[in-house]
Amino acid sequence: MPEGAPLTEVIVEDPAWTAALPALEDIAEAAARAALEGAGQTPAGQEIAVLACDDARIAALNASFRAKETPTNVLSWPAQALSPGVPGEAPPPAPADRPLGDLAIAHGVCTAEAAAAGLTLKDHTFHLILHGCLHLLGYDHEHDADARLMEGIESRAMQRLGLHDPYGEGDAGLPRST
Repeated sequence: MPEGAPLTEVIVEDPAWTAALPALEDIAEAAARAALEGAGQTPAGQEIAVLACDDARIAALNASFRAKETPTNVLSWPAQALSPGVPGEAPPPAPADRPLGDLAIAHGVCTAEAAAAGLTLKDHTFHLILHGCLHLLGYDHEHDADARLMEGIESRAMQRLGLHDPYGEGDAGLPRST
């Protein structure tokens, strides 16, 4: 991938995304770059595909890949298995010049979660794509130490860009992304 090329390719399957967030491609690009920057990695040569779908599609994907027959907000499929050796440590860097993986985000779930938490759809979508990209980079929240590391990266990125911090004070009721 040439230097300066887009990091993300957004495939809009549900037109509700375009109606609600005409700048979805820009949001996805900024969120992916924030994830890589927060993880101390460079976006040069990396690729991430983002499927912007509806709840029925993500429910089918969730059932197929995770055996959970319900819609969810974001799903991720890393291109390579990256994980830390010890909980709370950062995963190894992703190999350069290789696709990082794929994400899917569901319009209905994201919209409902944003409304329930009093967030803008833009901020919540940015957070979910950032969160999903961190999963592609090997971060997770299976252990408390891993969750603290991942959530710290997310909070710093959101604050740096002037967006709502999903783990800030008063946000204990915000659903944790999966």
